[in-house]
Amino acid sequence: MTSALLPAAALHPPHEPALLSQYRHVRTATETLVADLSDADATVQSMDDASPAKWHLAHTTWFFEEFVLAARIPDYELVDPDYRYLFNSYYEAVGPRHPRPQRGLLTRPSLDEVLAYREAVDESMLTLLGSAQTDDEAALIMLGLQHEQQHQELLLADILHLFAQNPLRPAFAPELPEPVIADPRPAPDWIGFDGGLVEIGHRGETFAFDCESPRHKAYLAPFTLCSHPVSNRQWFEFIEDGGYQTAGLWLSDGWRWVCEQGILAPLYWEEREGTWWQMTLRGMHPVDPDSPVTHVSFYEAEAFARWAERRLPTEAEWEHAARSLPATGNFVEGRALRPLPDRQNTSGVLRQMFGDVWEWTGSAFLPYPGFRPNGGAVGEYNGKFMSGQMVLRGGSCVTPESHIRATYRNFFYPHQRWQFTGVRLADDV
Repeated sequence: MTSALLPAAALHPPHEPALLSQYRHVRTATETLVADLSDADATVQSMDDASPAKWHLAHTTWFFEEFVLAARIPDYELVDPDYRYLFNSYYEAVGPRHPRPQRGLLTRPSLDEVLAYREAVDESMLTLLGSAQTDDEAALIMLGLQHEQQHQELLLADILHLFAQNPLRPAFAPELPEPVIADPRPAPDWIGFDGGLVEIGHRGETFAFDCESPRHKAYLAPFTLCSHPVSNRQWFEFIEDGGYQTAGLWLSDGWRWVCEQGILAPLYWEEREGTWWQMTLRGMHPVDPDSPVTHVSFYEAEAFARWAERRLPTEAEWEHAARSLPATGNFVEGRALRPLPDRQNTSGVLRQMFGDVWEWTGSAFLPYPGFRPNGGAVGEYNGKFMSGQMVLRGGSCVTPESHIRATYRNFFYPHQRWQFTGVRLADDV
């Protein structure tokens, strides 16, 4: 992924405070997330889709060392040449890499050694940031920071999945204060949009990943969006009405997935004496009926929409509806670390479009008209994943707030649900 670039010939002043400050902030935020993890917590890999916290710490550091320091500094010496193999993720142009399903076998280097690796690379990066940067170099550093923010979210989702496999159900953050929720909470209603010819995608000088561009025109038929994401209370009704046992509600691939995996409820839900409980980053808690449902796959989202006699929004509908809204909400900085009920008594408007849960759309992750990936290894960031995945929008309760915007396109495979994924319904007019 790359940002939209300013003219390549321009230079940022040597005292560039914003980029330096953002670098410190993002790198410190990552290490704060792992401050209470043991070496064992940071090493274990709970499934192939997840990565150990230690690997996230090292990979985000490898990104700066590989693409910034080694490319910019003559005769730069890698902190450890073996890390180029261990912590490459999927960049074929860089060279071979340790297999993803075996990341949890890396008992060495230790967590302390990985943190020392981060410190060494940070020292070189801070020195580099004290000198002038071309716009292309500054854009690459910004890409590295946005990349690390993605991994902050992945790290939390992966830790939740790991701790959920432990019969003790340990809490990642048991001592955080419980948020105050407004009451009464507004009931969901439907917000109408005229449709027509609209513009979709990023344009301008602010950062965006390459898959958010080019900005282009799209035609939308008139549509409506539900004011709120689907709640756990609504999901209770879906379960009680036999939603997971009714083949006619499901796509063929989804029904096969349900049957083969024995799916009966969202991920991390457990029924205890007639009450649903859910594993969270705060440990096990009863499912809050008024919070947005989370940890559901695209298959589940699509089946629920069919059960509700509605549909999922397209990503163009979602972006058009969200474009004029502030990108504020329940993000990781709020420290709730779980989706929350609507905290404002505002009705007749779209609520919780940003934060709380990533919202599945009915759109496949495909290139926009005119999209061209950049050359070189960094060009592998998004384009080669445009096959078989679905788009999600809006961010979640573990997304950094500065990382999200209306044009942001997240993407996962239809069966995946360990991320904080939820549902907002749409309908035709």
